[in-house]
Amino acid sequence: QVQLVESGGGLVQPGGSLRLSCAASGRIPSINAMGWYRQAPGKQRELVAVISSGGRINYADFVTGRFTISRDNAKNTVYLQMNSLKPEDTAVYYCNANWGVKFLDSWGQGTQVTVSS
Repeated sequence: QVQLVESGGGLVQPGGSLRLSCAASGRIPSINAMGWYRQAPGKQRELVAVISSGGRINYADFVTGRFTISRDNAKNTVYLQMNSLKPEDTAVYYCNANWGVKFLDSWGQGTQVTVSS
């Protein structure tokens, strides 16, 4: 089983930056991909960015060059650098890890990101 712990959320003004971190722990098998999702009030959870073990990256269209996902395989940690934040980026951000030969998913507890003046 893989446990995920996120950190780095908070309150930031429009145009500001935040960096989210997510560390995996436990009896870690091979991790296929790690990524970030978000869920705003009243909306469905949506993909923000995902990075595979080989470094392949996919971003949601709304990222438009503002966010950067990176991964430290040695530390089983994934990061999300968020720049030029907008009020519509306000949401709970969840870390996800897809792991093992059965492609199972683990989720973090979520970290709140609020963009407001």
